[in-house]
Amino acid sequence: MFRFAQPEYLFLLLIVPVLWLLFIYARIRTKKNLKKFGRISVLFSLMPDVSKYKPSVKFTIQSLAFIVLIFLIARPQFGSKLEKVKKQGVEIMIALDVSNSMLAKDITPNRLEKAKMMLSKLVDELDNDKVGLIVFAGDAYTQLPITSDYVSAKMFLNTIDPKMVPTQGTAIGRAISTAMNSFSPNTEADKAIIVITDGENHEDDAVGIAREAAKKGIKVDVIGIGSQQGVPIPKGNNDNDFIKDNEGNVVITKLNEAMGQEIAKAGEGIYVRADNTSSATRALSEEVKKMKKADIESKVYSEYDEQFQGLAWIALILLLVDVFILDRKNSWLKKVNFFS
Repeated sequence: MFRFAQPEYLFLLLIVPVLWLLFIYARIRTKKNLKKFGRISVLFSLMPDVSKYKPSVKFTIQSLAFIVLIFLIARPQFGSKLEKVKKQGVEIMIALDVSNSMLAKDITPNRLEKAKMMLSKLVDELDNDKVGLIVFAGDAYTQLPITSDYVSAKMFLNTIDPKMVPTQGTAIGRAISTAMNSFSPNTEADKAIIVITDGENHEDDAVGIAREAAKKGIKVDVIGIGSQQGVPIPKGNNDNDFIKDNEGNVVITKLNEAMGQEIAKAGEGIYVRADNTSSATRALSEEVKKMKKADIESKVYSEYDEQFQGLAWIALILLLVDVFILDRKNSWLKKVNFFS
């Protein structure tokens, strides 16, 4: 890919045709003034050291140098480079429940969309930290490996929906286990797993796995999302049609707050219940600020690399050529007639 980092300077190219018009006008005026003294061919024979073509050649070279310099200050960029940098930060893996129950609308606009908005705000507040994303329902999948690329993190957040995990259920333990294996090795920075779920875990021993994470120095925070009263689960985008069980009864989903609190306690983290306010986001941000930062290595990918060196050499060569071309004929080059 190719681009100019400061393309506004390219508007200076509009000066080039104006300069040429002024040059042509000046040449025409010079010829008219010379005609006042006699025929041009006769006058040139009386001025043997004056070159007819060198002024035009010099101006052409100067114009090319000017154009090249404009492209140079517009900062052409091409190619890519990948650098490893060390920054002070922490590592956070987010495990987001994408089971069908997360479509329930007891939280506005629904549980899943509210979770995505919370996470987007959290990512905005990160600084030099690493973040990764796991989605889970009946199984868990790494959606985004741990990275310091917050733009990609927010992009992946926007694309999340329940269809990403074909197996329904709520395997919180599997999500925590996947997150535990996703952190960078050999780093002293604090690590945390943030689980956002309605807590309806029916698949595995999430509490035991959270306890195992805590033993390894990985804190497990849980955000419970939903209401304890229970609401039906919409089927797709149809608010009047709800998911039913095998007997034709409407499935009711409730926030299992006790389960969330147990997991957070075992993981030595906090439990926060999300509602229609931003209190859960603030609580998460405060927990992240308390974490111990340390040197973490990040691969910083720069899609564009400066490519001005070639243009600088071209401009220098053109200017040097212009310096050595004189308006008048050179005595030692008279025998080599380049311009007439």
